[in-house]
Amino acid sequence: MDKHFPGKLAIQQRVLPPYRAAFFNLLALSCDGGLSVFAGAPRPDEAITPGALAAAHHAPARNLHLLGGAFYACWQAGLTAWLRGWDPDALIVEANPRYLSTPAALEWMKRRGRPVVGWGLGAPDPSGALSGLRRSRRLAFLRRFDALITYSRQGAEQYAALGLPAERIFVAPNAAVPRPLALPPARPAAFEARPVVLYVGRLQARKRLDDLLHACAELPDELQPRLLIVGDGPEAEALKRLAAVVYPRAEFPGARHGTELEPFFAAADLFVLPGTGGLAVQEAMAHGLPVIMGQGDGTNDELVRPASRTSPGNGWQLAEPGVPTLAETLHLALASASRLRRMGAESYHIVAEEINLERMVGVFVEVLNSL
Repeated sequence: MDKHFPGKLAIQQRVLPPYRAAFFNLLALSCDGGLSVFAGAPRPDEAITPGALAAAHHAPARNLHLLGGAFYACWQAGLTAWLRGWDPDALIVEANPRYLSTPAALEWMKRRGRPVVGWGLGAPDPSGALSGLRRSRRLAFLRRFDALITYSRQGAEQYAALGLPAERIFVAPNAAVPRPLALPPARPAAFEARPVVLYVGRLQARKRLDDLLHACAELPDELQPRLLIVGDGPEAEALKRLAAVVYPRAEFPGARHGTELEPFFAAADLFVLPGTGGLAVQEAMAHGLPVIMGQGDGTNDELVRPASRTSPGNGWQLAEPGVPTLAETLHLALASASRLRRMGAESYHIVAEEINLERMVGVFVEVLNSL
């Protein structure tokens, strides 16, 4: 990265998950005046272990979680006091109107003539009761930002459809891994005894790993894979009991991190995440694996690309959740080892050239300098 932001940068986050810490540490190296991140503790039921910052500074927030569900809101005590102490040249905040302390931070920066950037998923059109009022309030909130950064083209289109100027909207695909330094492991042209399907991540209900067990059991015997489910979480014991009945070929090595994951990625032929979330998908792609993913918030469209006239694609997004669709997609994927190898090479190309921490940092620095 040859471009730097010449000032001091401040970033507000509700929480600081580990995958985001790597991004902030790298971004801090491009901020000549330094980077301070204001973030608090998650709710007890979120199962988020806060990440550790090295190059960046972590300023702890005191999060007050209000109500829940559709009415959830958060007040971050100490936000303006942090701004006074850090005195940044630019501020990036989560573009979420549910964070009730953010307007005061916006006002603090505006009084000093300093830019504020909103960072968010997008702005899907609200529906139901009071949708018109909610839309107008959201637009008024987003108009206060000097620029908006979103994870995906879908998010950018939503902001533009809301009426925000296209020239103030930027896309920084959501990256979790740096540009790979090594080539992916070499894999044989044909499967060995059985294909190997891998999942890495938290074992929780929203990952829909019960669907994965049932879908593998529905495959013809010759395509039934060795299934590696790597991780731990609240659903671990229930999944092991289900696997013993439904799919005894499933293996549960437990939680693995860092270099401990290398043998699992190297042994796999295909990475599968039937549910939502899971930035381990990018790590799998960096190891040259094709992927199957559930539908997401638009960021999946950047990662998982179907075959086209000019590309083999690198995987499949499930058209709908459930065992039948997943079983059909697994059958298609595991029918050809050679096709999976071509798709894995495309996965590697995507994270090496397009979606990685270095490119994400580059977009942020570009936006800040443009202001």
